[in-house]
Amino acid sequence: MPVGIIEKFQTEREELNQLVMQYAAQGTKRFYSLDSQAYREGALSCKVKELLGLMASFVLRCDDCIKYHVIRCFEEGVSDAELEEALFIGLVVGGTITIPHQRRAIQAWDELKKKE
Repeated sequence: MPVGIIEKFQTEREELNQLVMQYAAQGTKRFYSLDSQAYREGALSCKVKELLGLMASFVLRCDDCIKYHVIRCFEEGVSDAELEEALFIGLVVGGTITIPHQRRAIQAWDELKKKE
C-alpha cells in the first residue's frame, strides 16, 4: 500500500523536529514548549483550540500547519460538519486564495476518515 500524505507528513515532521532540536538554543526550545502548552485543555477545550489553530493556519495558508491541525482535529473527535464550518470561516476571512488549501485540508481529512 502506498504511503499516504498523512503518514509522509508525520514522518517528515518528526524527523525535522528532531533535527531542529539538535541545533535549538533556549529560545527555540521555549517557543516549541509554549506552542505545545497553548493547545492543552483550559477555558477552551482541546477540540476548540485545534479548530482555532486550523482556521488560523488556513488563513495564513500554511499547508504543514493545516495538515497538523487536521490530524489533531481528527484525534480530538471533530465532526465533518465542524471541520467544514471552521474551513468556511477561514474561506470567508481569507478569500478565494485559500481554496487550494481547502482542497488539501479536505484531502488530508478524507485520508484520515478512510483509515478509520
